[in-house]
Amino acid sequence: MSTIMEEARRGVVTPLMKRIAEKEGVSPEFIRNGIAAGRICAPHNPVHDAEPAAIGEGLSVKINVNLGTSRDIVDLDSELEKLRVAMRYGADAVMDLSTGGDIDAIRARLLAECPVMMGSVPIYQTGLMAARRNAVVEMTEDDIFNGIERHAKDGMDFMTVHCGITRESVGWLRRSGRTMDVVSRGGSFLTAWILHNEEENPLYRNFDYLLEMARKYEFTLSLSDGFRPGCIDDASDQAQITELMTLGHLVQRAREAGVQCMVEGPGHVPLEQVPMNMQIQKRMCHGAPFYVLGPLVTDIAPGYDHIVGAIGGAIAAQNGADFLCYLTPAEHLSLPDVDDVKEGVIASRIAAHVGDLSRGIGGELDSKMARARKALDWETMFDVCIDPEKARRYRERGCTKKEEGCSMCGDVCAVKIVNTYMRKD
Repeated sequence: MSTIMEEARRGVVTPLMKRIAEKEGVSPEFIRNGIAAGRICAPHNPVHDAEPAAIGEGLSVKINVNLGTSRDIVDLDSELEKLRVAMRYGADAVMDLSTGGDIDAIRARLLAECPVMMGSVPIYQTGLMAARRNAVVEMTEDDIFNGIERHAKDGMDFMTVHCGITRESVGWLRRSGRTMDVVSRGGSFLTAWILHNEEENPLYRNFDYLLEMARKYEFTLSLSDGFRPGCIDDASDQAQITELMTLGHLVQRAREAGVQCMVEGPGHVPLEQVPMNMQIQKRMCHGAPFYVLGPLVTDIAPGYDHIVGAIGGAIAAQNGADFLCYLTPAEHLSLPDVDDVKEGVIASRIAAHVGDLSRGIGGELDSKMARARKALDWETMFDVCIDPEKARRYRERGCTKKEEGCSMCGDVCAVKIVNTYMRKD
């Protein structure tokens, strides 16, 4: 059976490619060429009947929302409500990162309810099961690959896999003097596993087997940044760049196997280094779609990291990032609640749109807003804006004449004054 990438290379434009092209406002041939070259990926596991979507070069910037339970908070109804909120405010993808409760049942329910592409990090569950038996470092190669296969059979469209951490790079990390060492959960599992077992990372050593599995179940690989910087001090260091170089080689091997993949990017990066990081990734990873967490451009804003991430995300998208993983106000502090998810989705939507504007995409929405503001057409303004409920609530606060300006300017509304005199002969 051919993969999506192999179909594209044979010149076949599938119904999935046509649907994506229609949504993106590009030609089906553009989508086919991008998938064939590996510069666009369209995660779509046949088991999960999600709306077709694509990530990559020449397309609108997409956003991902992380959901899932924890040891301390296991509430499936709350996660389902978060999913509904994420859909209402425009999430393009969802990842289930559950580590509490009946993880298999939670994943199955979220998949059944999720209308967009969905991803997971299988090693979270594998490591947790090993920890409950004895310790994370006791998980076996079979445990790791069986976990991936379980998620694939369930229907995951894409999966984060920590293939770029190697025994050699872990040795370098120990001597690097990094401030935060490893902040990726999956990255920490494998770093500890390598140190404890004194063996090579199974996902790196058996990458060909992983590719066979990805071909069989048609899921997209999301090659993880297990050594991503966890603070500004560690940004763009040897550990991060060495892993990225490894991922670049793995991208080529995935393409040779006809397997779609994207590459995950850094977490904490100062603003002036964000463009460089995007350009290095695109160069080292041969134009593969780039999936970034934030980046967070300062470390001192707990409670506001959705804003910090949106700042970094907008700059990242302007410079080539294709997929933004949202952050919520609860980042670094707690499991997000429903309100946190809403705030995080909206912040990422803004960042993605700002990035799109810099690429010449989506400007018609801003033009429509400008015309509505000139006409004091409030209903059209609400229709265009990202969060109409909040905008309407602010508009009505203290306003006495609903057909005119807002309560800030009242009778001296600049738009109203100029409209009046510009229309005079």
